[in-house]
Amino acid sequence: MTQPSRHASDEAAAAWRSRFVSLFDRAPVALAISDAYGLILGANPAFASAWRLQPGKLEGRRLLDILTPTNERQLHRLDEALRSRRRSRYPVEVTWQVGGTARHGRVTVEPVSDPQDDIPRLLVSLTEESCEGPPDAPPQDPANGLSPQEARILPLVAAGAAGSAIAREVGLTVDGVNYHVTRLCRRLDVPNRPALIARAYVLGLLDPVAWPPRTVSTAADRP
Repeated sequence: MTQPSRHASDEAAAAWRSRFVSLFDRAPVALAISDAYGLILGANPAFASAWRLQPGKLEGRRLLDILTPTNERQLHRLDEALRSRRRSRYPVEVTWQVGGTARHGRVTVEPVSDPQDDIPRLLVSLTEESCEGPPDAPPQDPANGLSPQEARILPLVAAGAAGSAIAREVGLTVDGVNYHVTRLCRRLDVPNRPALIARAYVLGLLDPVAWPPRTVSTAADRP
């Protein structure tokens, strides 16, 4: 069998590259490609629209300059995976700012270059998460009370319930629960769930003598 010439192989590779770029740009999913250090090499329109920008405006910027991770454990897991050259998908919860408004979502990072490459490139997809149902208006003072949805979720978090169990209990998806928990962490200025629980007790949002945990307002309503 005749082997294809190098010129023909180069033409085929160029055609596939052009096809990939076309699909990448037209994909409805928000996608970006970065190097292993988070430098953005390319972004599609869906990704750039999360900042109301054109794709070219994001090239050359670092992911950590435009996205703030809210789960240090997830970020540490991704860092360890890249150092050990493990290849899988790694989700990281993030926030970002658009016109002074905080957005919340999740990026999924996946090494995509060939296994023999010393330094892989990363395919980054972004999903914005939003509150399901009418949004709760948070109180001005974090110690001044909880929104109705927060008052249902916080005691379950304090009891150690898994996200899926909380979601079933309150009638949200797991992403919806994560949205509320992350928003509570931001309001109470804490980095993670254990710190959120501790601060909630310090602020008097949870009844310090009740088990299972319950909010103070719920405890006060009981006879």
